[in-house]
This record gives sequence, C-alpha cells and structure tokens, in this order.
Amino acid sequence: MPTRNGKDVGVRVVHRRYVPYSDAHYAGSLVDGAYSLKLFGDVATEMCIVTDSDEGLFASYADVQFKEPVRAGDVLEIVCELVKVGSRSRVLELSVSIVARGAPTQARPGAAEVLDPPLVATTATGTVVVPTPGPG
Repeated sequence: MPTRNGKDVGVRVVHRRYVPYSDAHYAGSLVDGAYSLKLFGDVATEMCIVTDSDEGLFASYADVQFKEPVRAGDVLEIVCELVKVGSRSRVLELSVSIVARGAPTQARPGAAEVLDPPLVATTATGTVVVPTPGPG
C-alpha cells in the first residue's frame, strides 16, 4: 500500500555524520549506544517527511543490535529503508555503518582512514506512525 505521496516500500534515506570528540563518554573515545538511536530518529524523521509530508513519531524499536563500537573521529553512514506500509504505521530497517575512522599517531594526530568495507556498527527495526490522511 503506497503512502499519501505515492512513495512505496524500498524508499531509502541516507545521512552521514562525523562523530565529534565532545560526544565521547568512555575510555577509548567510545560513544554510547544511544548515539546510534538518536541518529535513527533523525533518518526516520526525514523518511516520514519524504513519504508522508509529516515528521511522524517513533513508536518502537525491535531487534536493536550493537555490532561494533562507535568512536569519536568516526564518519558514520546512517541508512533507513521503508520495508512495510500500514494505514498509519511505517516499518523501517535501520543501520549505522562506520565508513571512516580516525587513526591518530603521535606524528599525525589528525590521521584518518576510509574503511573498505565499512563496519556495520548498529542495526534495528523501527516503527513510526504518521497522522491519518485527511483532506488537503
């Protein structure tokens, strides 16, 4: 069932984000798992805008998996794909991948490298809800 704007299952939204050192909370410049969940909220909001012309609301997460640590200095790619459309609900597959990582040395404190292949850091399934379609 297509959404109001004719968008359909398979629509994808992609964000990229640099993880600043100010967001590190733990030894080894690690950031907390909530960091990925916040990013999922951002891409899900854009997905709702693209498909339903509304910011929508996050209703639930299922099967959240933290597979790799996220660190300050990482460049993340956050992907959201629409996998199921209900009358008001939208089911989304979400992932955070590390596409580049800081690799500082004493001689080059700003050194970094592109990861090929990227590391999948976090995955989840999310459900968002949007308002019932109404007159224009």
